[in-house]
Amino acid sequence: MTGLLALLSSLIWWVLFGSIGAVVPSAIAWLVLRWSEGTPVVFNRTYLACLIWSLLTLLIGAAVAAQTGITRPPLAPLMASNAFRVSLVLSMLIGVLALWRLIPRVDARRIRVGSACVAVAVVMAIVFGIATTLAST
Repeated sequence: MTGLLALLSSLIWWVLFGSIGAVVPSAIAWLVLRWSEGTPVVFNRTYLACLIWSLLTLLIGAAVAAQTGITRPPLAPLMASNAFRVSLVLSMLIGVLALWRLIPRVDARRIRVGSACVAVAVVMAIVFGIATTLAST
């Protein structure tokens, strides 16, 4: 019973941290998509796509950290590992697919794949800049 409660607690914290972590990327992606599409996009669907992307990225990142054995600071060796680089590429592909499939424009058409790629690239550039700054301190 204790193991079940620990698993349930871990799942709740995973979803909570994932939803907190999806707020800023969804705002960035929404602004980039509005600019690149030339028409408004639906924000709540942008948040949903970024939430799914965030949850899967947290899961992949935790698996890579556990596999390499680097779960505590300093995290610079983790960021330099090849497994982490592969996980970043996988995360970006998941992000593009989630944004492209889940976000409609206001005229009920799907956003372009190129717009999803640009939004993911901008979000990853900002987040990776913040992460490398925090890892170097």
